[in-house]
Amino acid sequence: MAGIPIRSSAFNDHDLMPQRFSMDGGNISPPLEWSDVPESASELVLLVEDRDAGPTPFLHWLVTGIDPGTTGVAEGQTPAGGQEWINGFGSAGWGGPRPPINDDPHRFFFRIFAVDQPLELPATPQVPDIRKAIAGHELTSGNMVGTFAR
Repeated sequence: MAGIPIRSSAFNDHDLMPQRFSMDGGNISPPLEWSDVPESASELVLLVEDRDAGPTPFLHWLVTGIDPGTTGVAEGQTPAGGQEWINGFGSAGWGGPRPPINDDPHRFFFRIFAVDQPLELPATPQVPDIRKAIAGHELTSGNMVGTFAR
């Protein structure tokens, strides 16, 4: 499995994300680009989680149903064909970073999955629900990390 390269024009992998993407700085979703999606993909799934938020990762963005022919999403937009779900803050769509003040920088994992069928998820999925739904249906995936601290 070669994987899906994913990148952002706004920050590099494992680098600090600009303030405008944070909950307190504008709460704008970052631009993302990807490539090498398998032709057999039914859809793409975008998952952004903070794995440093506690015992269960915090959900910042979940988009399912993304057209597998797309190669990215512009800043502040929803990927083509995508359905945005409720994030950990309780609102639909992007929920920017907002780790506790004076915490070490948190890592925000941007994951794109090519899946062979639409995911079956509960009405308000948590990260473990999403991972369980993807298991057995993932064709390939890509990952990049942005960091943020307050």
